[in-house]
Amino acid sequence: MIPVFGSQVGQQELDEIADCFQRQWLGSGPKTKAFESEFAERLGLPNVVVVNSGSSALYMAVVLLDLPPGSDIVLPAYTWLACAQAITLAGHHPVFCDVDQETGNATAETIAVALTRATRAIMIVHYAGLPARMRPILDLGLPVIEDAAHAVDSRIGESACGGMGDIGVYSFDAVKNLTMGEGGAVTVRDPALLARARLLRHSGIGSAGFDASIHSNGLWWEYDIRAAGHRLLVSDLNAAVGLAQLRRLDELQSVRRRVWETYQEAFSDLDWLTRPLDAEPADRHSYFTYAIRIPNRDASARELYRQGIYTTLRYHPLHLNPIFKSRAALPNAERLNAESLSIPLHPNLSQADVAAVISAVRNLPSTWS
Repeated sequence: MIPVFGSQVGQQELDEIADCFQRQWLGSGPKTKAFESEFAERLGLPNVVVVNSGSSALYMAVVLLDLPPGSDIVLPAYTWLACAQAITLAGHHPVFCDVDQETGNATAETIAVALTRATRAIMIVHYAGLPARMRPILDLGLPVIEDAAHAVDSRIGESACGGMGDIGVYSFDAVKNLTMGEGGAVTVRDPALLARARLLRHSGIGSAGFDASIHSNGLWWEYDIRAAGHRLLVSDLNAAVGLAQLRRLDELQSVRRRVWETYQEAFSDLDWLTRPLDAEPADRHSYFTYAIRIPNRDASARELYRQGIYTTLRYHPLHLNPIFKSRAALPNAERLNAESLSIPLHPNLSQADVAAVISAVRNLPSTWS
């Protein structure tokens, strides 16, 4: 079976993990700090705080905004459920907006019609790695959480996705462009929010243990609890994998881009298939997932599966899930839900895999009855 998503790990990742073993340091420590520093430098960010998952990063981002309890936060319906759950878990209300049919991204226009009297923030997502148009969204005048989980290598001009909103969020799970196995990160511009993010990451403890012993004449083993927070620390084992991946990111991205461009060319003459959009010439795409839109989507997915090609839909529109009690009618998200299909795109694909996918997709109309 040709998988739809995947990461590529090998000797460089093993070498970094072996260094953790040699240091006998498995918890959050030097590898985590090194990753934060190198990641921030690569993306041109002021700082980075690594946590144990992208979902934790989303939750932390909402908490850091310090909004009035029960605030409305507008977000695209066409995204991963952790976006809405982070809002709910932080004591606020997700309000879903539609997305642009061609890009899968929320726009200033789709957000504006979803604003309420209780709206206090916006969450946007760079779907599939294609940058959302940030300037008009920022001009709406509300705090913006910028979810760059798909967009670790995406840019608008010279600005890295995740670095343009008030708080940026990244994900490093097992199938992301840059993986730690599990991990996430936030970036903020405000030094006060940076300090709070680091506090919240460690159960709200200001300082304790070995670090505290270096700077304290008191009883350093006593907890200096300053806030209520979850334990969101990432281990150095995860950070070690992330470090190797970060140093290989250009190599990994070149494979993704080659597969993407091969698909774009191979499907360019099919009038029954809608290809995803490329980034604008001055911008950069991350090529997280290649989502086509086709007729007979469900039957097509089953046929591809029969031929050993795994596909999926990223993502089921959240406003259609009963748990969120939404009454919104969002036609673009709902149409994408009916027509879209992500086909394999990741650095482990061989040329034979890509050729097999292309052949199978091009022949789909012959299987429709």
